[in-house]
Amino acid sequence: MDQDSSQRKLPPSQNRSVDADRLWQDLMALGTITDPGRPYTRRCFTHRFVEGRRWLANRFSEAGLAVRLDTGANMIGRMQGRDPSLPALLIGSHSDTVPSGGRFDGMLGVLAGLEVIRMLRDRGIVPRHPIEIVDFLGEEPSDYGLSCIGSRAMSGLLNDPMLDFKNASGETLAAAMARMGAEPSALAGARRSDIAAYLELHIEQGRVLESGGTNVGLVTGIVGIARIEIEFTGAADHAGTTPFHLRRDTLIAASEIVTAVRRIGESYAVRNEGYFIATTGCLDIEPNASNVVPARARLVVEGRAENGSWLSEFTDELDALSRSAAKAANVERSAFRLISLSEPAPCDARVHRHLVAAAAELELSTADMASGAGHDAAFMAQIAPAAMVFVPSRDGRSHCPEEWTAAEDCSNGAALLFEALLRIDADDAFLQCARPVTGARGVTS
Repeated sequence: MDQDSSQRKLPPSQNRSVDADRLWQDLMALGTITDPGRPYTRRCFTHRFVEGRRWLANRFSEAGLAVRLDTGANMIGRMQGRDPSLPALLIGSHSDTVPSGGRFDGMLGVLAGLEVIRMLRDRGIVPRHPIEIVDFLGEEPSDYGLSCIGSRAMSGLLNDPMLDFKNASGETLAAAMARMGAEPSALAGARRSDIAAYLELHIEQGRVLESGGTNVGLVTGIVGIARIEIEFTGAADHAGTTPFHLRRDTLIAASEIVTAVRRIGESYAVRNEGYFIATTGCLDIEPNASNVVPARARLVVEGRAENGSWLSEFTDELDALSRSAAKAANVERSAFRLISLSEPAPCDARVHRHLVAAAAELELSTADMASGAGHDAAFMAQIAPAAMVFVPSRDGRSHCPEEWTAAEDCSNGAALLFEALLRIDADDAFLQCARPVTGARGVTS
């Protein structure tokens, strides 16, 4: 079938009448559900998160969606299509936040999906496929050392060792998920094989779109992320009476790793073969006193890359360097652990083409770009054709209360989702589930 014939039954475009005010009011309302005095905080596994989900479930129901939790505690609202035998088209993101985060990261994707449903209802359009809006559980890094928990469950990549991860108080991830309504012993029930395509709208969390005056970014690939925990053990000695040559100072070894992460990261980044970045984001020392030699140091290092082999190479280099740093500082490397690994996820070329056509229909300027941040779409791309859309972030700010995306940009994103969804729904290539087909156009990072 040629590309034109797949679009012959496409309904006329009606997307200009996005109810921008309705979408904006929802964004602002959900943002008010936050820890008092700490905007905007709605951490997964907390009472505040449950309160936000209760509000969201009511909005889903008001829009006529059938609302349920799957066994991974993903909240799903479903609109039935004309043909119940067809696989579903999914729009998703997350409603949890980082501490003192913003009102748009994740929330825009979920609420724009809800607005798409309302637009379909307002216009009396019943798509061929069922449409589902998903609020994934725990996309942000959690107290259990894992992110994208719900999308891992839906893609079959949440395993038993991960369920045993514990927070600082000793609660397991499995127990925390059960508190949110999950069934950890029945996670196989969350895995999906009935998805025709997946779309996710997100704020850019960077400055590329704003600096270029571009309406939307069409994501061609999402980086893989490796998080590595390294721990050194030495001896706590008096800082005033212990000479240098007798010290077993773990912070000396840790500082070698911090500088090495930056050095290695910069060497990878200049290869011009794709996006790479690396960060030491956590550094804990004990006993953390000015007059005591540090007896213990723990680091968490993160690498992000479009090329999966680079993550393996980066991990191997840190393994060797941490051993040598421990030996030089006369301490033990007591732990070296890969906490989590998500593989790079190219976006689907067919869905990407529909997004390009939809943006042209709406007269929105576009830029192809890589996502340096991880998203649920990276896991959904393992089980279905998936793609993402970015809208501008003011000053590139994100994960902070100053995070801001203009109402017009939010409505542009919702309109693009709507137009693309109609095109995908009318494309006979998506009538059956298929393995994701990659190969979207070149990456701009």
